[in-house]
Amino acid sequence: MQRATLDLWVGFFVAVGLAALLFLALKVGNMGAFDSAKTYEVKASFENIGGLKARAPVKSAGVLVGRVGDISFDTETYEASVTLKLDARYPFPRDSSASIMTSGLLGEQYVALEAGGDEKMLANGERLKLTQGAVVLENLIGQFLYNKAEGEGKAENSPQ
Repeated sequence: MQRATLDLWVGFFVAVGLAALLFLALKVGNMGAFDSAKTYEVKASFENIGGLKARAPVKSAGVLVGRVGDISFDTETYEASVTLKLDARYPFPRDSSASIMTSGLLGEQYVALEAGGDEKMLANGERLKLTQGAVVLENLIGQFLYNKAEGEGKAENSPQ
């Protein structure tokens, strides 16, 4: 009888451990929010989205106002087309701008919305016109090294 009780407790703790691992996996994958809040979709085109993924946060002033719904490639403009699912509680002016930011130095990427000043609000299916793509760290380093090498070349050729 004592062996059966011990087996029951071990099974219970294993089940709780598996449930905790599942919960953590969903939280890390941004799939933990199964909310059914009303949303509206807005599209935005970016030259470069970097490591942006579907379900990435959309923030305005640091507040979560939506999530990235879908990412596709536009074969006519050769840009990434991103669908933003914004919470209906947060209307944004039509001249709002979107940019892809990184939280921390090597953190996850998210879309930052900055509200404009237009009196008309964005409607479902509209497109944001003002966008700024992701800053690619490799391009910045390459540009810095190129400028540094160019500066040293000018210093060597200058008369003393």
